[in-house]
Amino acid sequence: MHGYRPLSDEPDPRPLPSSDAASPALDSAVEALSGLFLDTRLETDLPDLLWSFVNLFHRKVQRIDRELDDNETAQRRSQAEQDASEIRSVELERLIAQGLTLTERRNAFEFFRDHLAELYATETGSSWRPRSGSQVNHRALTAAMVDSRDFLNAKKLAEMQVLLPPGPRSLRWRR
Repeated sequence: MHGYRPLSDEPDPRPLPSSDAASPALDSAVEALSGLFLDTRLETDLPDLLWSFVNLFHRKVQRIDRELDDNETAQRRSQAEQDASEIRSVELERLIAQGLTLTERRNAFEFFRDHLAELYATETGSSWRPRSGSQVNHRALTAAMVDSRDFLNAKKLAEMQVLLPPGPRSLRWRR
């Protein structure tokens, strides 16, 4: 908790936790929580507490997603305001770096949430689901998935073009 922390406007050079380090740490946390409640009168409260533990990371992913949306808006605004000056270019580069950092953070918290959801399923026998919204994992979005979506969208557009011939639309009034 104490140590070097860059200022809010500086990039953070510290690495993110690796999945190899995070998995056993999360395993230990769930094991410790389960060990505390199993075979006690509080055992019936364990599924709710484990659900809340997973949800803690899910909510963090949602907050980072909102920050990413704000960053995207700021990048678009900065692109529109570009005037070939170094000040505007540096500002845009800073926003791009922030966006990349936010994306990496979101992916890390998604990994934590997904790993905890697996542990929740193991401990409780039921799968973890958020109370509202959806559980999206951006790491599952590969280039092949993007290409496939683009292909399907292009195919759908081509099918629609048959129904909408090119050229101006005209109306004829008959009397």
